[in-house]
Amino acid sequence: MNRFEWVAPSTLDEALDHLARGGVAKAGGVDLLDRMKEGLDRPARVVSLAAIPGLDRIESDRDGLRLGPLATLARIGDSAEVRSRWRALAQAADKAATPQIRNMATVGGNLLQRPRCWYFRSEAFDCLRKGGDHCPAIAGENQYHAIFDNDLCAIVHPSAAAVPLIAYGAVLEIAGSRGSRQTPLESFFVHPRDQVTREHSLAADELIVAIRVPAPASGSRAAYLKQGEKESFDWPIADAAAVLEMDGPALRRASIILGAAAPVPRRARAAEAYLRGKLLSEATAAEAARLALDGATPLSKNGYKVPLYRTVVARTLLVAARQP
Repeated sequence: MNRFEWVAPSTLDEALDHLARGGVAKAGGVDLLDRMKEGLDRPARVVSLAAIPGLDRIESDRDGLRLGPLATLARIGDSAEVRSRWRALAQAADKAATPQIRNMATVGGNLLQRPRCWYFRSEAFDCLRKGGDHCPAIAGENQYHAIFDNDLCAIVHPSAAAVPLIAYGAVLEIAGSRGSRQTPLESFFVHPRDQVTREHSLAADELIVAIRVPAPASGSRAAYLKQGEKESFDWPIADAAAVLEMDGPALRRASIILGAAAPVPRRARAAEAYLRGKLLSEATAAEAARLALDGATPLSKNGYKVPLYRTVVARTLLVAARQP
């Protein structure tokens, strides 16, 4: 790890000034410190956000939920209000990593973490995402890699929190040295075909200052399911979130997001369209899951993820439908 300067600003403006002069923000620090140890990042100045008041708030009202970027996954998962009204988000927070990491890891850091691909994380490989000329995962050890949009860079999206947040229609509030802006979380992530060295559109001198999640429609039901090799703390091989808006017993609208299937969270649009107006049963859930995986292009060692994802999507829909 390189030598670096540590600063702990007490105001947002001070933090943004440090970022504009080349500093790198630290929230929980779980991913940043890993990358520094691995030699992927070598910042000259680390800007701790911990002393800035208000960035760790969890607030809700009739209009929705407001999460500060420094709210930890543990607090989000434990929040009675989140568990009641945004159940899928609480489930995703509960399933991420280990209890020790959830106590440190922040929701903002979870959204901004970099890919977990072993080729990207190793200094021995100059992969396309690090400025190299090819993606070694496409013809290499790719058993945990993408099954959609994997022809250029085969990473999978690493954020568990992003999956239900997109399903709920979350919007980011972003502040920077040049002003403030808002963006839907779904359009915040950058696809490799647009810019292969980036995962999101946050500029170096910007910070996420809040995540706003709309109040679910009356009668909505939701669920998040994750499948890993180990139940306790593994990265997901497959994960999905579903938010269902009901019109009596029929589905008025479904929002279905797949997590570790592609370089960015993937909306299952064909499945959503198919379910509109239907009664949810095991048969319709299975057909929706088939449509969600239509067009998958598995690599040499990850074809198993296609039937696994079909099962996860179908189960997520059924679990959501059975929620009170």
